[in-house]
Amino acid sequence: MAETIEARWILLIHQIPPRPNYLRVKIWRRLQRLGAVAVKNSVYVLPRSDQAQEDFQWVAREIVEGGGEASICEARFMDGLSDDQVEAIFHAARNVDYAQVADAARRLLKGIGSASRNGAEKRASGEAELARLKRRTAEVTSIDFLGAPGRRTVDKLLGAIEARLRTAKREKSTSAATGTIRRRSRGRTWVTRKGIHVDRMASAWLIKRFIDPEARFKFVPGRSYRPQPGELRFDMFEAEYTHDGDRCTFEVLVEKFQPDDRALRPVAQIVHDIDLKDSKFGRPEVQGIDRLVAGIAMAHREDEERLARGSAVFEDLYEYFRRKKED
Repeated sequence: MAETIEARWILLIHQIPPRPNYLRVKIWRRLQRLGAVAVKNSVYVLPRSDQAQEDFQWVAREIVEGGGEASICEARFMDGLSDDQVEAIFHAARNVDYAQVADAARRLLKGIGSASRNGAEKRASGEAELARLKRRTAEVTSIDFLGAPGRRTVDKLLGAIEARLRTAKREKSTSAATGTIRRRSRGRTWVTRKGIHVDRMASAWLIKRFIDPEARFKFVPGRSYRPQPGELRFDMFEAEYTHDGDRCTFEVLVEKFQPDDRALRPVAQIVHDIDLKDSKFGRPEVQGIDRLVAGIAMAHREDEERLARGSAVFEDLYEYFRRKKED
């Protein structure tokens, strides 16, 4: 008994009268929206599915009502066109759609630039254009039945745009907060998570030592905390100052407030390697400072005590590098 091979495709075979002219254009546009591709002038194909059959039935009815002829059949290609060739036709059609989105995404990415060159209006415009590109991508994806490779390029570009807009928004927020601190640099309430360890210890020392000498610190639960008006958060969820890319909070604060202090650079590298555990800088002091900070955390449950002991460590560490002039 011969093996039965299921049909993979559904074909719409049709003939449209020359009049009225608009009917031919209308049917062509309808087929484009369905994602059907032409294998002959009057033969369109979709991957076999119940939805494809229903879609073709509606188109066929419209053709017949307009005075034309239409037939729908399930098919598998045995000679001439191969399945691979039909797939290539689908990929080519969707790749054209994706290329149009990718071109628009590249223009948007180039136009966004950095936050320093963009005002709020331009960022809002970029976000609106990104939303439009996402909608268009969703439309193309809905008829990309066979996974055209052009989708990967679009996804990467849209991801890059989202990342750049997030950075712009974060830099705007940080810039505003920085300006506020410089105008009113004393006595702010700085909020961070309970159970402080190396990054929060070092960041709090840096804030008190260089940014806000009269800073008050508040230790709170993580994500559940809602900030009070005027509070500044660091090293916690949605904080004004926290990790950025592969930089720990201490590095972010140093860059924003003390970028030219050479003695802070090695301290930042030590804090980074302990906090992120990636050995990025490979400083020889890391193991000793790591164990010292761990000892502080083990010996003291209260964050105020941890901060006092940790601040003394980082003050002395900073003084060592300041006098040694070591990078």
